[in-house]
Amino acid sequence: MEPERPFEVLTMGRTGVDIYPEQIGVGLEEVTSFGKFLGGSPTNVAVAAARYGRRSAVVTKVGADPFGRFVRRALTGYGVDDRFVGESPGLPTPVTFCEIFPPDEFPLYFYRAPKAPDLDIRVDELDLDAVRDADIFWVTGTGLCAEPSRSATLAALEARAKRGITVLDLDYRPMFWDSREQAREWVGRALDLVTVTAGNLDECETAVGVRDPYEAAKALREKGISLAVVKQGPRGVLAVDDDGAVEVPPVPVTVVNGLGAGDAFGGALCHGLLSRWSTRRTVEFANAAGAHVAGELACSDAMPTEAQVLEKLEEVTSV
Repeated sequence: MEPERPFEVLTMGRTGVDIYPEQIGVGLEEVTSFGKFLGGSPTNVAVAAARYGRRSAVVTKVGADPFGRFVRRALTGYGVDDRFVGESPGLPTPVTFCEIFPPDEFPLYFYRAPKAPDLDIRVDELDLDAVRDADIFWVTGTGLCAEPSRSATLAALEARAKRGITVLDLDYRPMFWDSREQAREWVGRALDLVTVTAGNLDECETAVGVRDPYEAAKALREKGISLAVVKQGPRGVLAVDDDGAVEVPPVPVTVVNGLGAGDAFGGALCHGLLSRWSTRRTVEFANAAGAHVAGELACSDAMPTEAQVLEKLEEVTSV
């Protein structure tokens, strides 16, 4: 029997169920019907990577409840390995509601009390060999916001020892932290253990204390980051690596739901890095993947194939 191949993309952290209104432009008090989807940023990144044929898995935990069963079934349905999905019997699988006010207002309401199972990941539950062997290991800032997930995330990164491509999605969500300063402390510790970062301007400010995109990228690079990706919203994306800076303009899209765009960007970023494309080509591809999902209602369901992303890029270049 041949030994099992390492995962190409292994993510760690948040999972749950996204409940999206089917009526757009009204508050939840007015909504009468909803759609149910797999959610959680690192979970969606694993789904997005699987869409490109990448062997992917996610390290997370769910509750012993119907929504936990839905998460497992959805993952396998998308081609994501669920072997590292643990269970916290005393905690409910998280549910997240959103309101949709295009083009740029998408309030989120997290139901993660008393504690999300994905924040209950413990060091002794980790398969550190899988973490070390994965081509890309992807963690998020949210995984650092509480114990025991904080210690587990740092232990995984320490065991990985910057092997291969190790990504920190800065992923700053104020409701999960006591303060921005607390987040900066723990994100700062993780920065010393990764090779790639991705985040918007607010997340970069949380991580390194500066909001200017070039200054933020410089500060991240000074932390030993080989590729710093700074998302600038309507100004596009800045990426800085050993060869210098690349700026990619935004991809025009009629926004339906902007919440999954960052996760689509992340999965596409992984695909580009694994394909050893140039930084410009990788970021252009990731930008187009994000635009594709921003034009759809769902996140996980809407993750594109490579052909769909290339079609989106062709639309841009032919204008």
